[in-house]
Amino acid sequence: MASVRFVAIGDSFTEGVGDDLPDGRVRGWADIVAQGWADGSAEPIEYANLAIRGRLVWPIVEQQLEPALALKPTHLSFNGGGNDMLRPRTSISRIVDAFDTVIRRCDEEGVQLILLSGANPSGQLPLSRVIQRRGDVLSAAVTQHIADKPGIVRALNWPDRELSSAPYWSEDRLHMNSRGHHRVAARVLTALGMEPPAAWWSLAALPPAGTRGVAYYREHVGPWMRRRLTGTSSGDGRSPKYGEWSTIDPSTP
Repeated sequence: MASVRFVAIGDSFTEGVGDDLPDGRVRGWADIVAQGWADGSAEPIEYANLAIRGRLVWPIVEQQLEPALALKPTHLSFNGGGNDMLRPRTSISRIVDAFDTVIRRCDEEGVQLILLSGANPSGQLPLSRVIQRRGDVLSAAVTQHIADKPGIVRALNWPDRELSSAPYWSEDRLHMNSRGHHRVAARVLTALGMEPPAAWWSLAALPPAGTRGVAYYREHVGPWMRRRLTGTSSGDGRSPKYGEWSTIDPSTP
């Protein structure tokens, strides 16, 4: 059995949406961390990813946390609240309660928690000031809540002004592109005491992505609004991409 067993739970941020591979699969920062972890330790690790796009924070906790802990991981990463933040009348205290549940259960099971905050997409989105304000409040509330919990590994991305700029975001402006996911992966590995490849902090800029004007609203905003009106989610019917352990071997030099 590998000495490191890393499981990730969350929403599209952790599933890897925006970091699209040529075969149509998504990769994302958690996949990149798993490979970087194996490379940095020069040993295989076990990796699972139960995150599903579109999930609100409490469904993440209620549907993913216990199955993740049942895998008997050594490390568990958690992020949530980004989808809640986009909805009116969101209760910040209720989101923080979800974080508290994850912290408590990881403590009870002796699992090392890796806690992330999402990156800040507000500069590229409609209603950017509203999203910025809600994100600032949520980030501050979670940061304050974990201030006296030194055992948590922290990889906080919301305050990263570089990461919030347009070259790190995909066509829909809501999900990071490969460049953004690599920067988050670099932050996670650094928080774990490893040194990621220096290039991951800022890969070469990608060609400008995405439609503008009316086309952007038709292709991205419109479908999002229809899901809100119909009570559906982009993650409906989806299964975790790695619901069981996958062995990640160190890269061959």
